[in-house]
Amino acid sequence: MVNAAQQAADRAEREHIRNRWLLSAPALLIILVAAIGPLAIVVLYSFMAKGDYGDVKYWQFSGDAWFNVLFERDMFDDTLGLAWANISIFSRSLKLSFITTLITLFLGFPTAYFIATRPPNRRELWLFLITIPFWTNILIRTFAMQEVVRNEGIINSALIGLGVIDKPIQIMFTDWAILFGMVYVYLPLMVLPLYASLEKLDFRLVEAGYDLYATRLQVLRRIIIPMVKPGIVAGSILVFIPSLGAYVIPRVLGGGKNMMLGNLIELQFGQGRNWPLGSALSITLMVIVTLALLVYVRNTAKGGGNGHV
Repeated sequence: MVNAAQQAADRAEREHIRNRWLLSAPALLIILVAAIGPLAIVVLYSFMAKGDYGDVKYWQFSGDAWFNVLFERDMFDDTLGLAWANISIFSRSLKLSFITTLITLFLGFPTAYFIATRPPNRRELWLFLITIPFWTNILIRTFAMQEVVRNEGIINSALIGLGVIDKPIQIMFTDWAILFGMVYVYLPLMVLPLYASLEKLDFRLVEAGYDLYATRLQVLRRIIIPMVKPGIVAGSILVFIPSLGAYVIPRVLGGGKNMMLGNLIELQFGQGRNWPLGSALSITLMVIVTLALLVYVRNTAKGGGNGHV
């Protein structure tokens, strides 16, 4: 009787597991087709030969695309050298993304702290104001920033009116314009995670720090920042990743000379007609993003572990 009951329980468990797999099959199929499918195509294209007029030469495999990500051959003597154009775009993208993350953190932390310390009935209003930029398309917001940084824009007009400068400063179509645009567009992505962490902060610990004669800087460095570290890391990742792959902002504010990775990838699929290289650059960008996400996961896990000690 015991064996029969055990066998019946095992059959019921197997049937339950099979039914769960059957119920999840549509979702797994969608994930396979919609996510893994396009990614597999891009990876496959990166190992194919370049077509004569765009596209690829199907089933003619080549590693030239990955080679051309960082290297190139001289068109006259066929000597091997570094692809300095690609490297400069890589470095510009990383530099601008990193600086954007630092500036948004510098501006977003006091903003989030201000909102978190407001009375509960007023926080919703401030959060509502922070989310207003998301109501409009990123292209419209980028063109709005263009009106700020152009030669006849708000910044130059204000400086000329104050007598600081005699003629407009060239900000448009420079790295500064891209930086201004990315900080403006991605600042809310830094504020919201920081607010979520600061809202959970036990401010009695802050008061205890002041009672122990700690300075404001010591309280900030030893109490507040360690406790909101997950929010800082999450906000930094949410800003760094879209900044690294930005396309619209560099295209509108940077012009054709100040490209970033997103613009370089689009160029290869468009005018460059080099789909394998564009695919290889896309995978390279995805690898960088994945590494950033791994850093976020590790820091979040450490922060969670420290929070329970």
